[in-house]
Amino acid sequence: MNFIQRPNKNGDKITFYYDYGRGPGQRPSTGIFIYAKPNNQIQKNHNKEALKLLETKKSQVIIEQQAIGSSYIPSHKFKENFIDYFDEYIKLNKRDGNRHLTCCFSKFKEFIDNKSFIAPIEISENFCKRFRRYLLDKLTGETPANYFARFKWVIDAATSDGYFLKNPTANIPAVANPSVALKEHLEVDDYLALLNTPWTNVEVSQAFIFSCYTGLRWVDVKLLNWNDIKGNTLTTRIIQKKTGRPVTLTLHPIAKSILQKRQCLLPADFNGKKLVFDLPTANGANKVISEWVKRAGIEKSITWSCARLSYSILLQDTNVDSATVAYLLGHTTTKQVERTYKRHRPKDQSEAINKLPTPKELPFFLK
Repeated sequence: MNFIQRPNKNGDKITFYYDYGRGPGQRPSTGIFIYAKPNNQIQKNHNKEALKLLETKKSQVIIEQQAIGSSYIPSHKFKENFIDYFDEYIKLNKRDGNRHLTCCFSKFKEFIDNKSFIAPIEISENFCKRFRRYLLDKLTGETPANYFARFKWVIDAATSDGYFLKNPTANIPAVANPSVALKEHLEVDDYLALLNTPWTNVEVSQAFIFSCYTGLRWVDVKLLNWNDIKGNTLTTRIIQKKTGRPVTLTLHPIAKSILQKRQCLLPADFNGKKLVFDLPTANGANKVISEWVKRAGIEKSITWSCARLSYSILLQDTNVDSATVAYLLGHTTTKQVERTYKRHRPKDQSEAINKLPTPKELPFFLK
């Protein structure tokens, strides 16, 4: 294993790099540097310790290469604390717009009572089953399945890295927890009723209506920045898996008018780096929405998540195809639209029933 050294632009420091080859990314920095011409004792001591550290790294690389093909894990590569391994996995694999990994990690830490240490040997099959049960007890819908699937990713990686002789999650599938109660949604008349009902909290009300006309989640609206707005379009924080690019939405006139109204409140020296809405906590916002919905005469249990569902349903009611709705919601396939973001209750039962065949005259047995 070779190391190369390169001076910086000023020529006063020399940095050492690994040398795995001449291809892109094959010469990463070791993070170690020395002073080219140390001019005091402190810099001389630094060089002495840095070169010792470099020799240690050389030894570690040689041991890693010798361990290839064996079941031995060099001690410097092995993390005694599984929490540290989990945390490092997230840093290396998380993607913008996808919070499942980080949310899974948060639930995992809750499950172990926020302990600061857990050894890999404690991660048994029964342990993993208990964690899945914990997710199912705490969460509904597809969320527990999504979180446990990400946990299985981490365990798969740890098994490949030699932490487990047998994958403890191999026989434990990720399962969903369908909610018994169907989530409410807003109809066209409900939209109009809210728009015509005086707002008790301008920030929350405007942001909620904005969600109803864009399909954005609570967290997306809360973090929405003016730099995300370009004319009639909104660049979301949702990243498409296939393209790796963020979803771009064309703004409805109502959503655009809300932004225009809020722009009037911006200071003259505004530079774009500011949140569009100043919102409270999710619970605080839902309390405002609940009161507002009642004042509008809407007898439904409406929370912020209902805005996204309503957005999807009303688009489908106007014959927008599932693929388009899925894109607007930030999903790669139509699976979630067809399973979750669809109409579960008929809008008008009588209208549907009246579509059954009706003869012009009563049949003989009814005369």
